[in-house]
Amino acid sequence: MRVVFMGTPEFAVPSLERLILDDYEVVAVYTQPDKAAGRGRSLVLSPLKKAALAWGLPVVQPDNLKSPEAVTQLAGFRPDVIVVAAFGQILPQAVLDIPSCGCVNIHPSLLPRFRGASPVAASILAGDEFTGVSIMLMDRGMDTGPVLARVQVSISAHDTTGSLTTKLSMMAADLLLEALPCWLRGEFAPQPQSEAEATYSQTISKEEGEINWQLSAMDIWRRLCAFYPWPGCYTRWRGRQLKIIEAVPLTEEKTVAVGQVVATERSGVAFGVGTGDGILGVLKVQMEGKRVMSAAEFLHGQREFIGSILPSS
Repeated sequence: MRVVFMGTPEFAVPSLERLILDDYEVVAVYTQPDKAAGRGRSLVLSPLKKAALAWGLPVVQPDNLKSPEAVTQLAGFRPDVIVVAAFGQILPQAVLDIPSCGCVNIHPSLLPRFRGASPVAASILAGDEFTGVSIMLMDRGMDTGPVLARVQVSISAHDTTGSLTTKLSMMAADLLLEALPCWLRGEFAPQPQSEAEATYSQTISKEEGEINWQLSAMDIWRRLCAFYPWPGCYTRWRGRQLKIIEAVPLTEEKTVAVGQVVATERSGVAFGVGTGDGILGVLKVQMEGKRVMSAAEFLHGQREFIGSILPSS
C-alpha cells in the first residue's frame, strides 16, 4: 500500500512514524516550506520534515498544490492513499482524485464540532468537557467530508493547547492504524457529517493574546490555557509586556476594580487581578526580556505593582 503523507506540526509526527513502523510504504512526505525565524532569520524545518529526514523519506515542500506541475509530481508517486494531518493547505480536486483509495484526514476534534484551523484551542475556550480525534475522507470543503472513525478524550482542568495536542497526537496515531486498514478493506461505511451541528474554529492571531480584564476570571483562565504555548496571554506594566504564564480563578467575593492588582493569601498565588467577574490569581509571569518566574518572585522587584491598574485590551 503506497502512502503519501502530508502534514507540518508535531501533531502529525506520531501518525507518520506509526505508518512506517507498521510497514506501510510511505513513498513521500509533503510539508510546508521552511520558514525564516529568529533574529538571524535562519530557515526552520517543520517537525514533520525533521522526522521524515530522520527516516530517510523523500520530502516535498510545494508553495501550493494548485499548479499542474505540482499535481503531476504528486501523481508520479502513485499513492494508493494520501494521509493528511494538519498540512496547512487546502487540497484541490485534482489532488483529491489522484489516490484510488482517497485522501484521509486526521482532525483533532469530534467532527462536525470545530472544523477549521484551531480546534484544540476552541475546545478549551468553549469549556468543553471532552474532545477527540476524527478520521474523515476529504472532499473539497473545510473538514466537511464523511467520518470513518472517532475517539473521545476528557479535557482536564490543567490541559493547555500544548498538552492536549500532544495527547491527541498519540490517540490519532492509534486510531489511524485501526481505521485505515478497515477502510482499505472496504469494511467502513463513511458517515456523513451533520451540517446542522457544525461549528468552526478560526485561526488565532498574536493580538488575541492581550488580556481584556473586562472578561470574567474564568474566561481569562480558559484563554491562558487555550493560548499556551502560542500566542500566550499578556498584559502591560510600565510600558512593557507582562506575560501571565499560569493562573487560577479565585472565588473571593470582595469587590476589586477591573484590572486592579491585589495581594492574596492563597498558597502559591502572590497576587490577583480584578476582572469583569471574579479575581484571577496569578502563579507565574514573565516580564518582557526576562525569564519565567513565580508571581511572588516578580513582586520582590516590583514594589509598586500591588494596587496598580493593568490596562485592558
